[in-house]
Amino acid sequence: MVILGIDPGFAITGYSIIEYKGNHFTLINSGAILTKAGESFPDRLVKISDELEQIIDTYKPEAISIEELFFNTNTTTAINVAQARGVILVIARKKQVPIYEYTPLQIKQAVTGYGRADKVQVQKMVRSILKVDKLPKLDDTTDSMAAAICYAHSQKFSKCL
Repeated sequence: MVILGIDPGFAITGYSIIEYKGNHFTLINSGAILTKAGESFPDRLVKISDELEQIIDTYKPEAISIEELFFNTNTTTAINVAQARGVILVIARKKQVPIYEYTPLQIKQAVTGYGRADKVQVQKMVRSILKVDKLPKLDDTTDSMAAAICYAHSQKFSKCL
């Protein structure tokens, strides 16, 4: 099964393409969709949309695992991330790829066995599970890997949107 993991954002949207077959993981590709702070917000959303469409068309994932929003104190940021996330959900639906959402707690639990694990623990487990020497610089990309792993580990319990 090919899984597209996504860590949504409007400045950085992390993505990973992971194959899960017979309890074994293979990292196919990962990266980030980056938008520039100086661009208009609608243009940033269009860039996320266009690049995500290309990723889906290229890798043809069978499922998309996306992190649910975590609201912090900055409401403006949360609203903008929610809008970017909405674009991601629309593209996934248009491309007819099933979408699965997980909270940060669920992702940490699935990857490390502990829902309150810190970033370093999650990174170590992602590296171990995917058998890669090093992880990308951007945490958003690593978080997308964790989201994909979460779906694979919990697919029989997952609820499709």
